[in-house]
Amino acid sequence: MGATTLNRTATTDHPVLDVLAERWSPRAYDAENTIDEQKLASALEAARWSPSAYNLQPWKFIVARRGTPEHAKVADALIEFNAAWAPAAAVLIVAVAVTADADGREIPAAIYDLGQAVAHLSVQAHSDDLIVHQMTGFDPAAISASFALPDNERPFTVIALGELGDIDALPEAARERELAPRVRKPIADTLIVNA
Repeated sequence: MGATTLNRTATTDHPVLDVLAERWSPRAYDAENTIDEQKLASALEAARWSPSAYNLQPWKFIVARRGTPEHAKVADALIEFNAAWAPAAAVLIVAVAVTADADGREIPAAIYDLGQAVAHLSVQAHSDDLIVHQMTGFDPAAISASFALPDNERPFTVIALGELGDIDALPEAARERELAPRVRKPIADTLIVNA
């Protein structure tokens, strides 16, 4: 089963934009293709224009292209399961929350705002036929040390970004997750009040 034979479009209960229904988090990356720099720039631009509390934009990104020492540093910080597939991605991006301003004042919405920025990045990337998989399975302390991040910059997630590869080339555990049915909780289970 190659990259072109898998349809992962969500079966939604209510209509949503195609780009949202078709978005999923693959683990099979093409390990040969380099990143399309314009598509990467557009994904970062989409993140740049995401909303944030007080327009603080409390996020930064470490963008590491495959074949660079920076990519290797990020790959080395991944847990074993993610390290088995993610280094094939053309780019590994570390999403960093800026948790305090230059005066040391906490930015309470930093992680929320970072999440919005990454969501915008992922939707733009998907719209441009790139795939995105976000991971929290990595060692944040190793990333902080490798990139000399200050205390107010918290690595929160690693994003694999690139083109879809051959699912059959994945290790068995990753392949099983790739082919498992897409499921979500019912909307009713996520609503505390719906008056």
